Amino acid sequence: MEQQGSQPVLSQQEAFARIRLLRSPNIGPVSYRQLIARFGTAAAALDALPDLASRGRGPYRPAPAEAIEREVVAVRRAGARYLFHDQPDYPALLAELDSAPPIVTCRGRLALASEPCVALVGARNASAAAVKLARDFAGALAETGFTVVSGLARGIDGAAHEGAFPQTIGVIASGIDITYPPQHQALQERIASEGLLIAEQPPGTEPRGRHFPSRNRIIAGLASGTLVIEAAPQSGSLITARLAGEAGREVMAIPGSPLDARASGCNQLIREGAVLVQTPDEVVELLQSFTGAPRSRFRVGDGVADFDYAELAKLNWGEARADLSTDIASLLTNAPVAVDELIRQSAASAAEVHMALLELELAGDLVREADGMVRRLM
Repeated sequence: MEQQGSQPVLSQQEAFARIRLLRSPNIGPVSYRQLIARFGTAAAALDALPDLASRGRGPYRPAPAEAIEREVVAVRRAGARYLFHDQPDYPALLAELDSAPPIVTCRGRLALASEPCVALVGARNASAAAVKLARDFAGALAETGFTVVSGLARGIDGAAHEGAFPQTIGVIASGIDITYPPQHQALQERIASEGLLIAEQPPGTEPRGRHFPSRNRIIAGLASGTLVIEAAPQSGSLITARLAGEAGREVMAIPGSPLDARASGCNQLIREGAVLVQTPDEVVELLQSFTGAPRSRFRVGDGVADFDYAELAKLNWGEARADLSTDIASLLTNAPVAVDELIRQSAASAAEVHMALLELELAGDLVREADGMVRRLM
């Protein structure tokens, strides 16, 4: 990449290679970031993939260039643009996540993502009172200068977008050209035209169950705090709250009647350390004074230590322990475990363990969880 001032200028060839790398089999946000750190460019990483994945069940083939060419055309046809993780207008808070999406597509006013953001999520089958509450809270927060982030789902999400419009960001679990749910087609188009619409999945991708937790981490990652209004236990809204807590962000919830099952998730959050809020002013007070040390103590991270990805560039994998991938694989089961624990038990360096995990992932033997833990694909 060329340099212009202090910011890298991404060539078309490298941008294309990055998209192709991320769309290749068994490549996720973490492995993508590790490959770029190890090899310097996506083009070099693509060349190295077959050798790194040699332990796999068959020959490794990166994503076909022709498929990426079709994707680029589809993005342009949708009126969208690509945003890469190291571009200056990539949202700073989102970039702090280890699992931040390396590439997203977006439509609308990207500057909204650089303004103070609050995520507002909740039940799809929300009560009428909760829907009105979400709309009122979102409107008040937008008037105060906050951008309201949500997931364009029915119920609380839709009300939050409507209340904050046009000061709102919609994060979808589908491709940028797919509307879900169908009844929000007009709302999604309004957000894309006057607010900001973000998608991680390639264009043409219909939403699947596994895409929603990924979408939720983006919602939580964009905001300094997440507010939950009505949520059942084990709901997607609680996943968003957990991810916000693990990212070191504020987690807030509005309490509800113990007689209403739709309020039990919020009451559970409060019991587990989320901040109880009852007015928009309380949200504003929490977030305007947010310094990176949240008052909430809901599901603060699992103690995974920071890792300097630059260490991967110094690692000569050919001289590393040849049996390390086998050793790491033997430590893994289908129960998630922290990478730090694998480093301790293997007595290898952090860089060596991360590269061994990358090799296992490329071979299709490893699954990375949203909270940064890993497990063996049995």
